[in-house]
Amino acid sequence: MSHRIFEITTHGPGLYEFTTDLARWIAGEGAMEAALTVMVQHTSASLVIQENADPEVQTDLAAFFHRLVPPTTDPSMAYLTHTYEGPDDMPAHIKSALLPTTLTIPVLNGRMTLGTWQGVYLFEHRSRPHTRRVMALLR
Repeated sequence: MSHRIFEITTHGPGLYEFTTDLARWIAGEGAMEAALTVMVQHTSASLVIQENADPEVQTDLAAFFHRLVPPTTDPSMAYLTHTYEGPDDMPAHIKSALLPTTLTIPVLNGRMTLGTWQGVYLFEHRSRPHTRRVMALLR
């Protein structure tokens, strides 16, 4: 069993791929069969496995979730009461509740068993820059 914390710097809403960092760490642990569990240690960001071939996929996903859950300055969100941390905060919590904050990926022969076009992403939901912590556990 092995663990590591990955710090991912964000500069606003969107998807930040860290597949290569995970793969490099796993390869350094040796050839093994294991389950990789990753968990973001924040309540306003998520984790997703998504296509990594066309960047428009990430752009469209971010745009969709912004439209689905707009900032509290949008009249449709006037019912929200948690607004003192900024107009993007409560919407970020809602997005985080809708999307996974933990992923499990099988590892065979020291490699994640992702599909050809799949990557692992931190999905940042806040507008200002953050350093997000993602705990990874090989077991």
